[in-house]
Amino acid sequence: MEIFSNFDLYAYVILPLLIFLARVFDQSLGIMRIILATKGLKLPAFIFGFFESFVWLLAISQIIAKIDNLYYYFVFAAGFASGNVFGIYIEKKLSMGFVVIRVIFQKESEESFGLLKENGFRFTQVDAMGMEQPVKMIFSTIRRNQAKQFIDILKINNPTAFYTIEDVKQVHEEYLIDKKKSTNVYNR
Repeated sequence: MEIFSNFDLYAYVILPLLIFLARVFDQSLGIMRIILATKGLKLPAFIFGFFESFVWLLAISQIIAKIDNLYYYFVFAAGFASGNVFGIYIEKKLSMGFVVIRVIFQKESEESFGLLKENGFRFTQVDAMGMEQPVKMIFSTIRRNQAKQFIDILKINNPTAFYTIEDVKQVHEEYLIDKKKSTNVYNR
């Protein structure tokens, strides 16, 4: 019992937990700031950057105040590493922005084309030459949160189709709008 009577709860539990959570939070903000900046969203990137650095300063000030405690260094580094993982998780859940999907069909592709069209996906079809034979290729620019649905539809009857998915920085969005469903005054 004597060990617990001398135990400093604040110094060894509460403060390290606060440092850890601050690092997780600020590093997650940093991941989001980078993503927003690469998408050209200046104001949100500025706001995230401001809070990222503010929270970082709060955490590092606690480390500097207790510079002889290596335990805090470990907690600080663990929070940083965890913040990277958590930031990536958040970014995947938000699925911001657009992607371009390129698909190369090794076998009959017409049924896949029909299924994609039925589900509202637009694409450009190209005849191409593969290593051994002619192939069909499509390009589609879609919202990132639709990529899984696109691939699931593709795999229904073409599970071996080769595809790549890449982030897109900017899209002329009129291409993505279904003219029949649009409420734009110019389409009336």
